[in-house]
Amino acid sequence: MDVGKIISVSELNVKVLLNEGIKINIHDVLKSICENIEYKFEVNSIKNSIALCIPFDSIIGLKKGIQVQSEEKQINVEYSDKIIGRVFDPYGKVIDSMPIESTYTKSIYDKNLTLEDININGQILWTGIKVIDFFAPIQKGFKMGLLGGAGVGKTVLIKELINNVYMSLKSNAVFVGVGERSREGKELIDEMKDADLLDKMCMVFGQMGENASSRSHAIYTGLTCAEYLRDEKKQDVLLFVDNIYRFIQARSEVSLELKNVPVENGYPTTMISDVSTVEERINSTEEGSITSFQAIYIPADDITDEAVQTVLTHLDGQLVLDRKVAEKGIYPAVNVFKTTSKAVDVEVIGQRHYDLIEQVLQYLTRYEELEEIIAVLGIEELSDQDKDIFYRARKLRNYFTQPMFVAEHYTNIKGKFVNIKDVLDDVENILKGTYDNLYEGQFLFIGNLSEVNASQTV
Repeated sequence: MDVGKIISVSELNVKVLLNEGIKINIHDVLKSICENIEYKFEVNSIKNSIALCIPFDSIIGLKKGIQVQSEEKQINVEYSDKIIGRVFDPYGKVIDSMPIESTYTKSIYDKNLTLEDININGQILWTGIKVIDFFAPIQKGFKMGLLGGAGVGKTVLIKELINNVYMSLKSNAVFVGVGERSREGKELIDEMKDADLLDKMCMVFGQMGENASSRSHAIYTGLTCAEYLRDEKKQDVLLFVDNIYRFIQARSEVSLELKNVPVENGYPTTMISDVSTVEERINSTEEGSITSFQAIYIPADDITDEAVQTVLTHLDGQLVLDRKVAEKGIYPAVNVFKTTSKAVDVEVIGQRHYDLIEQVLQYLTRYEELEEIIAVLGIEELSDQDKDIFYRARKLRNYFTQPMFVAEHYTNIKGKFVNIKDVLDDVENILKGTYDNLYEGQFLFIGNLSEVNASQTV
């Protein structure tokens, strides 16, 4: 059905003069055909009889005066078991060179949950990764920031989380690449195949070379896939977003093209509501949950940046991967001093676990102070108490390394899933001095301490 004609065209803004009596809504999809090429755009706002629309792709070849038709649906994505093992673009089309026979599709803007549906007292989602479960336990439905530059093991950690949660709960994962480089996206797909993880997840990519509209829609498509797994499959889903900051950047570009006045630093006035709309769809119910890990780019390393602060207000904690830790051969390269979780609370994890975290952090803090003293005076100048702290802290640091299932073919070390009860017992025994007679190297890349050969003593 014809709804109007194009009166203005720019890269991210197509103006459509609507025919008299035509009723269309925000997020409706319109299309035009010019020289046998189909162009699609989404209604962003309506002023009087003019619809401001955002094109899906390039507008090269599109002209003023062309008739515009209405599509029957908004942007839809497959909403069935057929999303598993597939790779989608931001508009719900498969991009993995394999056809898909659609069973049922759903608008990427539909939100299912009411306030009564949300469960804020989700159980702990134990990952089997010692350093995460001990220092930053994650409740189902949590939103965790994932901070770390290139080369610190972020992708390996993401793959291990996907593997371990599937292994323990048989739950699938969703990966959303917002503004991904196409080369990195292809590499990630290949890595997931090689690690036998692609058939346990769904992937959505909004590539860097595509326009801002495409990049901003990737997050909504990924959320809809995650909601299917939570609400229909009753799963505890892991949602990985890389990178949430690029979503804000994309929305900024769209806002500027629509001639909206930005606030300071060029961010749109709708930034807070844009981020809230995304974050409020990541929640737990009584029967399933979406737990998210959101990579955050920090512009100019300025943690006070408005966009970064807007995202941080929604997070329940953060995992910080540090290059200085990685340089010491400690993997996962988690900086335990900067890593946080709201679940580190006596009411959630219990008094014993809470006290052990405090004690370990005290040991590791004192260890860093002692390193400086030893560099100047030597270890013999330390008191017996400080010597105990120094050696036990080194064993603790090594203990929180872990062999990864997804890295077995690189390391030739069998991956380990470690129960939190074993972690607490091991940490307690290290702090008490039970293992003072063992070499610190025996604590590297093991599961729990039952694997250590106690006959090899210092």
